[in-house]
Amino acid sequence: MTILYDEGQQAIATESRRVLEARVSKDALLPLLETVGEYHRPFWDTAKEQGWTALALPEVHGGLGLGLVELGLIAHQAGRSVSGAPFLTSGFGAAKAIERFGTDAQKARWLPGLATGERIGAVAFADGPDALPRRPQLTLTDDRLDGVARGVTGGLAADLAVVLANGPGMPVLAVVDLAGVQRDAVASFDNSRMIADLAFTATPAETLAVGTAARDAALHILALQAVVTAHEQTGGAEVLMEIARDYALTRRAFGQPIGAFQSVKHRIAELYGLVELARANCIHAAAREGQPDFITAAAAARLSATEAYDTAARDCIQIHGGIGVTWELGLHLHMRRARSLAIEQGSSLFWEDVLVDRLAGEAA
Repeated sequence: MTILYDEGQQAIATESRRVLEARVSKDALLPLLETVGEYHRPFWDTAKEQGWTALALPEVHGGLGLGLVELGLIAHQAGRSVSGAPFLTSGFGAAKAIERFGTDAQKARWLPGLATGERIGAVAFADGPDALPRRPQLTLTDDRLDGVARGVTGGLAADLAVVLANGPGMPVLAVVDLAGVQRDAVASFDNSRMIADLAFTATPAETLAVGTAARDAALHILALQAVVTAHEQTGGAEVLMEIARDYALTRRAFGQPIGAFQSVKHRIAELYGLVELARANCIHAAAREGQPDFITAAAAARLSATEAYDTAARDCIQIHGGIGVTWELGLHLHMRRARSLAIEQGSSLFWEDVLVDRLAGEAA
């Protein structure tokens, strides 16, 4: 695939942008920052209504049979709008884990609900800052799960979770129904991420993969989610660049637009470069799904998109000066989201290690 979208993909991008700009507003998102246990329900209703939850799943299980490229386009527009729920990414990750590694019975049980969005999925691999721990805190014995999964994005509203646990002498990838599971909300500066600690006590779980295959499967699912998140980060960086540009063309100081000053114009030009590099990496990674170099491409996309969004959030506020930090302007929505997404799916340090290990392996 080239780094250009075809007509059908461009239509998906155009329509999703039109819908989200009409239905997601700053005024609706700001109250969520101070409310634990709530997300922007109109966004999630829109995702279900538009079929975005089914986009990258097989038709046999109620999906639309498209791919990561098309889902990335939706995530890009969600990033521009600062979508008020994390379930598009987490539900996709959980669904792909079940689709790729589950039995026919497991697929029939879980995938239709995830495709319609009536069931919300979460992925619980991390142990603190470690995105993919070698010794997970969860244990699975005789199909019963015990332990606490901490800081699970989407966990406060999820109906099921895909977890990485310690089995009898080996890691296990499993899916667990969250009905009746204790959830403790984690207050954060981006509360619409619905982060929660999930406490399991002899909770029934179904095995998807075991041993080395379980860790490889978990890394693959993490990479899929990282590509979706990278698209979301790139969308956020893109809209911030545009906001900074427009403000620099209208705000005047010393008799001229502030965009005429080199310190401002160069900063915006640098943002443009970061956004376009992240965009190209995202498209490339999405197109490499299923190929031997997919993990490498996903790591590159994740790293470049994180840098682009973090830099854009910081620089856009600085270009605005004092008004940039006001509640009413809402730029801090992006600043908070940039920081949230930077640690979901693993930090930059994690993906740098993954990238180095992959490149070293190719060179050996």
